[in-house]
Amino acid sequence: MRWTPGDRSNIEDARGGSGFRMGGGAVPIGLGGLIVLALFSWLTGTNFLSLLNSTTGSDQTVAVDRSAPVSSTPAEEREVDFVDAVTKDIQSTWQTILPQRYRPTRVVLFRDVINSACGMAESATGPFYCPQDQRVYLDLGFFQEMSRRLGAPGDFARAYVIAHEVGHHVQRLSGILGNGSNASSVAIELQADCLAGVWGHVASQPGRAAKGEVELEPGDMEQGLNAAAAIGDDRLQQMTTGRVMPERFTHGTSAQRVQWLRRGLTTGDPNACDTSGN
Repeated sequence: MRWTPGDRSNIEDARGGSGFRMGGGAVPIGLGGLIVLALFSWLTGTNFLSLLNSTTGSDQTVAVDRSAPVSSTPAEEREVDFVDAVTKDIQSTWQTILPQRYRPTRVVLFRDVINSACGMAESATGPFYCPQDQRVYLDLGFFQEMSRRLGAPGDFARAYVIAHEVGHHVQRLSGILGNGSNASSVAIELQADCLAGVWGHVASQPGRAAKGEVELEPGDMEQGLNAAAAIGDDRLQQMTTGRVMPERFTHGTSAQRVQWLRRGLTTGDPNACDTSGN
């Protein structure tokens, strides 16, 4: 991927402290949370997967402590710039596609734990979108987990994670995102994959880097599809528990996630992302 650092206006940096919740609610499971919860369930005998039943509430706000000093490294700061640049590009795409509907979000970066409008969340939750405050939450350490534990390295694999969560924001603004059964949860998550692919389609157009926009390079799409396959419910359950439990699917199988991400990448059309039939 080719990208240019920006002014970090698309992120809220809470790595040096905690966010303070205004209101309450349950934290929705993030893109990477299932593998950790399933592993804990397997090791302890406690059904942490029951935490997947999330609730929604009224719109609320979250105040982030940005005054606390941040201890970081040059490599981590480059990742911060990457998240900001990718988020800016994703949002610019959706502002073009949905000019009357789209309102910007931000990615809240944190370490270890954050108190959002959806409740307290730890890094183990994985990246997640909170409908109550309309923010994306991300611990940068998840990118290392994707690469090392799940075998999904690469810039576009990381960008896909961000685009998936912003896809939930698009769903929220469109009135699609809400509470429901596992079946509806799977449809919502697969649609977010497809919406992530819609942005990837736009980012694959040549000449974007010359304008300071994100531009995909050869091999990037394959990285994203590999990441989608790596985080399918069936694969994660097999890795962590040794068996597949379809009744506990929340995000879809590896094949489904690849299918819908590819649909978005191929068509570039959000109207092609109707996942109601999976």
